Amino acid sequence: MPIIHPTDKKLLQTDNGAGPPTLRVQNLSFSYPDGFQALKNVSLTIAPREKAALVGPNGAGKSTLMLHLNGLLQGSGALEVAGLPVAKPHLPVIRGKVGMVFQNPDDQLFSPTVFDDVAFGPLHMGLPVDEIRERVARALAQVGMDGFEDRLSHHLSLGQKKRVSIATVLSMNPEILVLDEPSAGLDPRARRALINLLRDLPLTMLVSSHDMLMVQELFPRMIVMDEGEIVADGETAVLLQNNDLLEAHGLERPSLA
Repeated sequence: MPIIHPTDKKLLQTDNGAGPPTLRVQNLSFSYPDGFQALKNVSLTIAPREKAALVGPNGAGKSTLMLHLNGLLQGSGALEVAGLPVAKPHLPVIRGKVGMVFQNPDDQLFSPTVFDDVAFGPLHMGLPVDEIRERVARALAQVGMDGFEDRLSHHLSLGQKKRVSIATVLSMNPEILVLDEPSAGLDPRARRALINLLRDLPLTMLVSSHDMLMVQELFPRMIVMDEGEIVADGETAVLLQNNDLLEAHGLERPSLA
């Protein structure tokens, strides 16, 4: 059964000429305290404004990789965000550059109101009050949640919570938006609204998802992980035609592919 390896020159996507990579990962390996090796020499680059999907079966290492990007986990190897090494001295800056959005918005929203949640990051950056208000207003407008500033975050629908979660990182002016299963649990209308939102945001993105229809529609590049390794990396339209690859790594070809 042929497997497309990421070192295949025809499929490997690197810098697209738009400038230095927003994200560079080189030979990243990581083992949990129980000895389980979750990442094995993972290497990839994401160019500015590139939108890439990270796919693979549960336990492939996708979430572990994402948690390395802002230093929540630290393994062996090298990581850079916008040319800055992901290392302890730089973590406060790195965490402003990497907009991490978790699968469950209740893990991200903890303040009394929507305004407080979106203002949390800029506030802890020590920004002036006027700039904080401007950033909150801009971030909420970007996700279509302007006018919700005084709403209680825990009273919102799941789709609204996910939008506010994205606004909490947009208010930090990130270099890259990293999302874990953004469409999980959404009804069709909320899912469509989220896809339109992500399409319109002019940001570099790395998005982990099992929603292969969304991947097909939204992400020109697809990175396939399994057992802690990148097993394929290339154009989404090309990889989705490789039934052997999809079957070998627990993926289903979208019905509209």
